[in-house]
Amino acid sequence: MKTNAEIPPPSPAFNLRPLMLAYMSCTMAMMAFVALIGPMARVLRLAAWQAGTVVTVGGVLWMVLARAWGSASDRLGRRSVLLMGVGGFMLSYWAMCALLLTSLELLPAAALVFAGLLLTRGAVGGFFAAIPSVGQALVADHVSPAGRTAALAGLGAANALGLVLGPALAAALTPLGLGLPLYVTATLPLLAFVVLWRSLPHSEHHRDMPASSVRLADPRLRRPMAVAFAAMFSVSVGQISVGFFAIDRLGLPPEQAARAAGLALTLVGVGLILAQMAVRRLKWDSLRLIRVGAAISGLGFGAVALADSSAMLAACYFVAAAGMGWVFPAFAALASNAVSAHEQGATAGSLGAAQGLGLVLGPVAGTLFYELGPGVPYVFIGLVLALVAAWPVPVAASVPAAD
Repeated sequence: MKTNAEIPPPSPAFNLRPLMLAYMSCTMAMMAFVALIGPMARVLRLAAWQAGTVVTVGGVLWMVLARAWGSASDRLGRRSVLLMGVGGFMLSYWAMCALLLTSLELLPAAALVFAGLLLTRGAVGGFFAAIPSVGQALVADHVSPAGRTAALAGLGAANALGLVLGPALAAALTPLGLGLPLYVTATLPLLAFVVLWRSLPHSEHHRDMPASSVRLADPRLRRPMAVAFAAMFSVSVGQISVGFFAIDRLGLPPEQAARAAGLALTLVGVGLILAQMAVRRLKWDSLRLIRVGAAISGLGFGAVALADSSAMLAACYFVAAAGMGWVFPAFAALASNAVSAHEQGATAGSLGAAQGLGLVLGPVAGTLFYELGPGVPYVFIGLVLALVAAWPVPVAASVPAAD
């Protein structure tokens, strides 16, 4: 139980916008690469499984390192660790871009390109893990418990905007050459680093406190970590299944299926942004947001199994994303408000590890369930989210705390 002395005082001078801009910029760079890897794999003679592995390795390292970044920020300070993470992300992304640009010119053996991408993309994912983990802890340092859900929703909206703008930027620039998007997106991590260097506060509320006692299996974090895993698992299943569903259930040729999937995933970003903007006005407690958001998202995903047109598919994904837009900031705030000030970094990192596990296992489970039928993955994640929504509220939480 936290005492008043352990809760950091709100910081009126703290400005969330630079952190949002940096988060959005780095997410844009990450997602632009995801949009480019398919066409580049064809040119560089990479197999589909190699391209998929390159994308997956970033999620694996995010899962492995998220907690380490958060714990390091508890010991060393948010500013220094966040700058280290963004700086490493920038250098790793530049190395990956240099590898790809050189490979497009020289067309070396596919095995060499694959090995280089595993190293550089892995480093990109590992350093990116610092941004959400330390960013959430930074919010907890400077925002009172009553305002954390809204502030974290702001970070989530910035991330969702990056999810939409990154692929859109890549698509707009690709007709001018596969290399141009790499040159342009390479400026985004530099922008993030400069903005954070100039704006991050130097004050560290948690520094002279005891070492963090948060364990990965900490009972205070069981519920938010379970929700974090279920949410990211469901999103990952939905992402991996949508293109196949458009071909097999809707009967679309590959080109039209790609457009239908792209529209559905674009509306995911729009739904996330609008929902997380709404969170800032609703003033609901975290448990209520999780219950209602999971129920809405479960209905949206489950209804995909009945979709018979591109428009219905896109509408279902929009509804599912709108529900997720309430769930994501709510489980982060629920975890933040359950621990003390000096445990915020480790707590955010634990949530990152849970999300990373969902990001890794979701595509595997999605493809396995898809073998049973195009609608099966969606019914399954609809049931998972229904269980999250039906999870009984502890008696102690029946009177909502300010979060």
